[in-house]
Amino acid sequence: MFIGSHVSTRGGYIGAAKTAVAIGANAFQYFPMNPRSLATKTINLKDAQACAAYCREHGLLSIGHAPYPLNPAADEQERSLMVQLLINGLEITDACGSVGLVVHFGKYVGKDPLQGYKNIIQCLNSATREYRGKSVILLENQAGEGSQLGLALEEMVQVRKLCEQPELIGFCLDTCHAFASGLWQGSNWKELERRGEQLDYFPHLKAIHLNDSVYAAGSRRDRHAAIGQGHIGDANFSTFLASKYVRQIPIVLETGTGRDGTHREEILHVKSLIGKEGSS
Repeated sequence: MFIGSHVSTRGGYIGAAKTAVAIGANAFQYFPMNPRSLATKTINLKDAQACAAYCREHGLLSIGHAPYPLNPAADEQERSLMVQLLINGLEITDACGSVGLVVHFGKYVGKDPLQGYKNIIQCLNSATREYRGKSVILLENQAGEGSQLGLALEEMVQVRKLCEQPELIGFCLDTCHAFASGLWQGSNWKELERRGEQLDYFPHLKAIHLNDSVYAAGSRRDRHAAIGQGHIGDANFSTFLASKYVRQIPIVLETGTGRDGTHREEILHVKSLIGKEGSS
């Protein structure tokens, strides 16, 4: 299994990959560009290609995370900028050899939610028409805090199906978001898995954000807790980690760092939960 955490790109993309190995990870997430900005970034191909080569050599899987202001559901007047950011992020993750670029499903503030879905589809279509790489867009489910879009598997699946190039779109499941939205109750993973299979969600799952939740299921509050220290708990994560759908894809922690300033201890803790299904 490929387990790791979000790491800094302070030392470049190759530095992020080396940090992952140093903390005992074989997966990692990074920001391809400034996470707080809507500015595109010139690709440092030498750095990106060095990262890709290092990952191949050390058996690492990686994902990039799009800037937080990138909103695929934005109205038409903002779409050109969102499309530029998507393409830029995809080109960087592709150069780094990453599985994909994680993109929040989108926030729509208008009165008609249907228009929000249309905006997302049009934004994704515009981006994928111009993009030629292998790295894919990974739509991330949302917690329901400030947005009512992207909470249900049905939404994610339907948007993907309606896109012109669905093969360039996959999913990233955030466990805290799923719990906060009420999609996952913690103890009902098997039921959720069956539903996701029937809907054609899990066959296109390409990455996991592994986070416990500070608040209870259905709270609509997006606050990550360290694994086993929130309302989801170790036993439910053990069941989750036994799923065939989380094998061979990057599983990334987005939690606070440990006593040594890294996720080394938490990565070891997650590994200790594998194979313990039903033993708690």
